[in-house]
Amino acid sequence: MKAKFLGLRLLFLIAAGALSLAPAIDQPARKPRARDLGIPFDGSPGPLNAVTDVRGVEVGQVTLISGEGKLVVGQGPVRTGVTAIFPQGRSFRDRLFGAWFTLNGNGEMTGTTWLQESGCLGSPVLITNTQSVGVARDAVIEWNVRRGHADDYSGDFSLPVVAETWDGFLNDIDGFHVRKEDVFAALDGARPGPVAEGNVGGGTGMICHRFKGGTGTSSRVLGPADGGYVVGVLVQANYGARETLSIAGVPVGREITDLMPKPGRADARDGSIIVVVATDAPLLPHQLERVAKRVALGLAVAGGRANDSSGDIFIAFSTANPAVAQTSGLAHLTMLPNERLDALFLATAQATEEAIANALVAAETMAGINGNTVYAIPHDRLREVLRKYNRLAN
Repeated sequence: MKAKFLGLRLLFLIAAGALSLAPAIDQPARKPRARDLGIPFDGSPGPLNAVTDVRGVEVGQVTLISGEGKLVVGQGPVRTGVTAIFPQGRSFRDRLFGAWFTLNGNGEMTGTTWLQESGCLGSPVLITNTQSVGVARDAVIEWNVRRGHADDYSGDFSLPVVAETWDGFLNDIDGFHVRKEDVFAALDGARPGPVAEGNVGGGTGMICHRFKGGTGTSSRVLGPADGGYVVGVLVQANYGARETLSIAGVPVGREITDLMPKPGRADARDGSIIVVVATDAPLLPHQLERVAKRVALGLAVAGGRANDSSGDIFIAFSTANPAVAQTSGLAHLTMLPNERLDALFLATAQATEEAIANALVAAETMAGINGNTVYAIPHDRLREVLRKYNRLAN
């Protein structure tokens, strides 16, 4: 069975005249999103309804899809990739305040010890598959060295943040197909603007509530009374049982009970989700940790239950307070009082819920190793269910 997909690896002629298998940098083709289907969500999104609505944030993704049929470890089929999120563009070499939170820790996010110790994020955030965390981590460091920035060691770029979810139902995960060149391409390809969703980047081979999952994003803009700040969220969704799936308050998972992955999965309730939260609100590390914790509320609304074998790991950073990067003198900072965080908490939960829905809506049916197949959520049936509960916006 031939799978339809974006970001197919293409063969390019290099200058020397030899052929090489080069990674495809994903461009965000226009796909239906949750709101396009008439799904109602609370809150006001930014112009792009994406994490890149936070000024300076850039995202690059590389998708690796090749082969079909029987699994041959090291040869494929391949259904994986890598996603890179820069807090302040590809030239970023400073620090921003950041924090992380783990709801359930059966997963990996590197660099978090220094993040917690310093309260600062000094590297891009990368997301890939479980077996590729090591190569991605090493590639980020090498990428920085190649740019001539190895002399400014502070523990930041040498302790980068790289997270994972498991795509071994569809992907030859033990074949280690993500190479450092793929990570370089994701880093070099990071851009502002729209973000590709669904079967792309690190989300290529992921499953969400037993539908095809993957990469999703959303944003919220606070009202003038709350400062007009922006909160952007990006998820790599690979978690959840079907029966708990809820979209816009509707028990979709109990209404659409077929279209299960085939063959069935023994770990149907498990999986993982990585969530990256960006904001331009001036927050200190302890406040960002509080924001990161509110991701769990949006995840719970969508149906996540943080099961025993799930890695539910979240990171938040603020693009405000550039003086954080100072290495001498006094850093003059601004911060919101704790009493003004409620609107940010709500925005984080709302954007998380919608980002998960966007990942589901954008994803397409995919066949992988040994013909294993995961079905996309059917848009027409989803609309029917929402209409049944009087929750269809149009």
